[in-house]
Parts: sequence; C-alpha cells; structure tokens
Amino acid sequence: MARPPSSRFGRLARLGAVTGKVGASYVGRKLKGAFQDEELRNRALNRLHLDNAEAVVESLGRLKGAAMKVGQSMAIAAEALDLPEDVAAVFGKLHNQAEPVSTDDVVRTIEEELEASLSDVFATFDREPLGTASLAQAHRATTPDGRDVVVKVLHDGIAGSVGADLAALKTALVGARVLRRPRDEVDAIFEEIRARLDEELDYLQEAANIAEFGRLFARDPDVHIPSVDPARSTGRVLTMDRIPGMRVEEFVRVATPEARDRAGRTLAELYYRQVFEHRTLHADPHPGNYLFEPDGRVGLVDFGCVKRFDEHFIAAYARTALAAMAGDKPACMEGARACGVLKSDSRATEDALWAYCQILISPFQESAWTAGGEADLLVPLAKAFRPLVSMRDIRFESTLVFLHRALGGNYSLLKQLVVTDDWGSYLKRYGSHAIAVAEGRVAPGARPSA
Repeated sequence: MARPPSSRFGRLARLGAVTGKVGASYVGRKLKGAFQDEELRNRALNRLHLDNAEAVVESLGRLKGAAMKVGQSMAIAAEALDLPEDVAAVFGKLHNQAEPVSTDDVVRTIEEELEASLSDVFATFDREPLGTASLAQAHRATTPDGRDVVVKVLHDGIAGSVGADLAALKTALVGARVLRRPRDEVDAIFEEIRARLDEELDYLQEAANIAEFGRLFARDPDVHIPSVDPARSTGRVLTMDRIPGMRVEEFVRVATPEARDRAGRTLAELYYRQVFEHRTLHADPHPGNYLFEPDGRVGLVDFGCVKRFDEHFIAAYARTALAAMAGDKPACMEGARACGVLKSDSRATEDALWAYCQILISPFQESAWTAGGEADLLVPLAKAFRPLVSMRDIRFESTLVFLHRALGGNYSLLKQLVVTDDWGSYLKRYGSHAIAVAEGRVAPGARPSA
C-alpha cells in the first residue's frame, strides 16, 4: 500500500484535488438542474451532498494522521456545524483505529527522542502494538526497575500537517455546501478543534495534564490516574504507568451489581467534579479511555484533549441547568443568553430551546432514573434539536462542543452499565458550588459541601 504524503504540499495537493472535484460537481449539477423539476432537483442535490462527503472522507482516510483526526472532529461537532444527518454519519465512519505503523519506525523515533538505545531505556518492549490510532501508536514495555508501562509514540510528519489538513478540509466542506451555520460560528468551532488538536500533538502538554489530574484526584479512592515517567518522555514520546482495568464491555459481563453501581457513581462524580469543581475536563470520552477494575474503581487514560473553562462561564452554565431542572423558563433563557447560546428575545426561539432543555434535563428531575433503562434520551433529543439548527438567533458556542461531547460520552457509558441514581443531586451539589465560587462566596480550592 502506498504511503500517504507527509509533506505539507503533498497533503494539500491531495485534499485540493478532492476540493476541485467537489466544486466542479456542483457546477455540473446546476446545469443539469436547469432542465429538471424542483423535487427531482432537490433529490439530486441531496445525493450530491452525500457523494461529496463520502469523497472527502475517503480522501481523509487515505491521508490518515491529522487529516483522519480532523475528520473525526467533524463527526463530534456535527450538530454545532449543522451537518446534514447523512453527511454526519459519513464522517462518523472515520473511527480512531488506524493501520499499525512499522515497529522499526516506532523504535527509531524512541531512540532518537530519548537519545539512547531501546535496550538501555526499557528492559522489555512488546513489538506488537497495544493500539494504533490516527495520531500515535502505543506499546507495552517494562522499565529496568521492573515497572509496567505504556509507551505512546507520535506518528512521523503529524505535527506539521494539522494546519494544512484543517484548512483544506474546511475548504472542501464549504465547497460541498454542507456547512450551513454562520461563517463566524463555523470559524470559532474550527479554531476550537485546532486548539485541541495542537494540544494532542504535544506530549509535554499531555504529561502536564496527567500530572494535574493526578493532583486533582489524588485523594479519590475510586479514580485511578496513571503517573508519567519523565525520564522516558519527550514532546513525541510519552511513557506512563500501565494502570489496571478492563474495557466497559468486559466489565459489564463480569461485574457484580454493586461494582456496576460504584462505577456509575464514580463516572458521574468524575464528570461533575471536572466541570463544576475543577473546570478542567478530560474531553475525549472514547470508551477505550476508561478502564474498570473488578470492584468498580475507574481508571482514566489519554489526556491529550483537555478543555479548561472560565469560572464565570461555568457558573452561567450551572444557572441555566439548575433553572431548567426547577422548571423556571425565564431564568433558563437568561442563563442561555449569559452562555452566549440565545441571541434574541424571540418567543418562537425561546419555546424551541425550552422544549429541548426540558428533554435534556428530564432525568435530573426524578429521584431515581435509570441510564440504560427503557427511556432513551437520544431520539427525543435529536427531534427537539432539529428546529434549533435553522434558527440564526441560536448560536452553537465552540466552548460547548467538547463539554457536551464529554457529557454524551458519560451518558453512553452509564447506559452500558445500566445504573439508577438521583442524578439531579449531583447537578445541584456541584452546580451550586460553581455558582458560589464565581460569586466569591466559596474559595476556588474548596470541595463542594455534601
């Protein structure tokens, strides 16, 4: 198989060729549409949107690396970018698994980065990858003093291709006419994606993230954060303790009801503490980033994508959520304006947003609601969301993209665990704490009161 181009020019040329074909396809479609009735013309145009999205995704998949990761980000931000449902589904095909990189190439990178031979750095090194993703490859190893570690190595040529790949993809999507939100809003979302990608490519930053999370959750017996081995880490090589645990699918098969409940409570506490107490969020909720121990303790890995929030924004977000839970529509709309989501006093827009909020908040209004039970929020939420995307006085703030990405990932895990709890109690406790901190009534480092 031919290796994808690694140079900036080569990657731009590959994506530029797709962009040119997309643009030409719309010119041809316009000419044909002149001789068709409106219904046939619309059906053909919708089909063309989908065909062009598939062409872009195919090109991203072949380029791999940053291009593939950028495409995955498009799937994550699909709602905020108002991508058509079929087009969003096409981007969803770009999963995070990639073909393994030659272990010889990985070893060469490790030796160049650490300026030592592999045998001097590690007592053992498993040549079979633990996993290969769009940006990096991980291997098991042991250190000379006997510690089990995971070594994550950035792919060659990735760091220099992010800007070009992101710009080319944006051009292709604009050419494919599938970005229907206002230009400034789209620009802000792409900037947010770029910022998180830049962080994911800097392993010194990820090492700092791991150290920060280790400090924040050092006293939590239910949460396990790995430690970084600084002597065996650089900007492109990250060596961490290998923490125990199994994937959620295996955990669900073998766990006792008590262990599943403990894991569910831990996931909820973990999310709300990150958002409302520490305002520092692990924003990559891929199921593989959570490891479950048999007794229900939870390990968290892969800290490349971390989103930090301003205390006043989080307080406004908490006020909005608490108002929705209390059934206070005026206060909820006021909070939505403070968060930058609601941009007018339109009654129709407020009614549509309130309908969406009522569905989103419904599990928090019950004393016992089962995630993974008969009631699934996703279908009614999607239905209530559709009217909002056409309203230009609703703004999909880039700050919310990763916040809601993590919330959705948390819900997905809880559904698999099938956990019943008073979820509103978490929101009240941690949301009220965030408001008190922003208002100066509580010191920023204080723990929320029980």
